[in-house]
Amino acid sequence: MPDALDASPYDALLLLSFGGPEGPDDVVPFLENVTRGRGIPKERLKEVGQHYFLFGGVSPINDQNRALLDALRRDFAEHGLDLPVYWGNRNWAPYLTDTLREMAADGRRRVLTLATSAYASYSGCRQYRENLADALAALEAEGLPVPAVDKLRHYFNHPGFVEPMIDGVLRSLADLPEDVRKGAHIAFTTHSVPTAAADTSGPAEAHGDGGAYVAQHLEVARLIADAVRERTGVDHPWQLVYQSRSGAPHIPWLEPDICDHLEERHAAGVPAVVMAPIGFVSDHMEVLYDLDTEARARAEELGLPVRRSATVGADPRFAAAVRELVLERAAVERGDRVTRCALGALGPSHDVCPVGCCPARAPRPAAAGADSPYA
Repeated sequence: MPDALDASPYDALLLLSFGGPEGPDDVVPFLENVTRGRGIPKERLKEVGQHYFLFGGVSPINDQNRALLDALRRDFAEHGLDLPVYWGNRNWAPYLTDTLREMAADGRRRVLTLATSAYASYSGCRQYRENLADALAALEAEGLPVPAVDKLRHYFNHPGFVEPMIDGVLRSLADLPEDVRKGAHIAFTTHSVPTAAADTSGPAEAHGDGGAYVAQHLEVARLIADAVRERTGVDHPWQLVYQSRSGAPHIPWLEPDICDHLEERHAAGVPAVVMAPIGFVSDHMEVLYDLDTEARARAEELGLPVRRSATVGADPRFAAAVRELVLERAAVERGDRVTRCALGALGPSHDVCPVGCCPARAPRPAAAGADSPYA
């Protein structure tokens, strides 16, 4: 048996994700949860839901999370880390509040959270923290014990997150026809966000054009492109592009869109493109529809060979990275000296989101940060 690893003071890990429908009847209620407070008519939600109906009304994200849960539990057990792992979603079952109730009933009092979003942004970090605060407030209102909740640092540049994506790009390049492989362009994709949200992402000192959100994605893209060059001897041109825009047309969002980018690259004479979804932890709906369906259809219309590389998903290296991050944060909380693992020039991210980090338009309480009401 492996030696026991010390996760104290933490007594549980919470996998916190977005959630998704698991059948046709779930689609509109799920979208109502996602868009609550925005006044979007049900008919419009039915239109948006067509993406899900193409896949039987089932988002792959929940099965992806089940696979990640299994990988985490298996890795922890194999390495002697006695830390139970729970799963809660922001917008669908298992709901976050229900999971925290279960954790409270199980006697969990110090919880570490892994969000299925690797980068700094309002929608990828602070909104998760706001939902945590809402759930903790619900437990408090019910007279239940309210656990102390912390959040793992952003892991965008951890080798356990980056290395699987390097391998995915290499496999996609190798899968291209040999006559177009050498000249292939790599389009690193992530979720578009309003430029105003990007500009204020990360701590206040990181605010500016694109903020931490763009800087972190560019860093990961560079790391992957450099590794591909080192391992193949070919310097593939690349660009960071965006997908899945959902906002009002008059509000500026990050560009270029992946489909527009494919058209532009084709017009420039690029012989092939590898689409690498570095902004996504798993192959959820926005990967399956926006890349595998919509972008691939555009490429076929153009006669442009494309491949889509794999997301990290439940790769054992990612599970190992989570274990390392848990032990790192636990050691910090105990006051021990730690070595933080991070690739590239940006270094490891902060443990605790500071005041002013990824601010919301309308301020709301957010847990697991310097401004948490549940410190």
